[in-house]
Amino acid sequence: MTDKSLIKQIRKPTKDNPLRILMSSCLTGLKCGYDGSSYGEYPSALKLMQHDTVKIVRFCPEEFSFGTPREMCDIHDGNGLDVLNGNAKVLTESGIDWTEGMIRASEKMLEIAIKEKVEIAIMMDTSAACGSQVIYDGNRFSENKKYQIGMGVCAAQLHKNGFIVISQRDFASLELLYSKVDDKYQVDIQKIDHHETDWYKDYFKCLP
Repeated sequence: MTDKSLIKQIRKPTKDNPLRILMSSCLTGLKCGYDGSSYGEYPSALKLMQHDTVKIVRFCPEEFSFGTPREMCDIHDGNGLDVLNGNAKVLTESGIDWTEGMIRASEKMLEIAIKEKVEIAIMMDTSAACGSQVIYDGNRFSENKKYQIGMGVCAAQLHKNGFIVISQRDFASLELLYSKVDDKYQVDIQKIDHHETDWYKDYFKCLP
């Protein structure tokens, strides 16, 4: 989970010097999902694209390494950081080992983030690549489907290298971003981030 104080420290962008945001391509509407779709619309992310004080950098790490359409994949025996450290694997639903390709995709995403001088990344949660709050613990299609707290491989790569990473479900953090890119925007203080939801607290038995 991201400390909102980091987002508060982000500069006020201008038209001449827009806020540089790296975003999972599917969140922007590009049809790069495993099934050839964009997984639907995500108004919380699309809202930022309406401002001329924002520059969106799009990238789909799974499409980069595995193409579209493709199998679904998940992390087994750990999280994204464990994969980067060689202690966990990325496997497709049919059991193919995609670990190497996913690490290569994370390195490409980091390369793009550095080249574009990205200031924050907004990524698709639960993805083995882009998840930032919650990911699946093993195969999501198993009878005993489980979630775990943690990042996907590419989100972990960015976080490890000092980038701020949030998800499309971190509504409180996004409110702060909206106020950065629009001086007239009034922050909705009732919004909460994903780790503050009842589902998250109940599932992971977090204290209030």
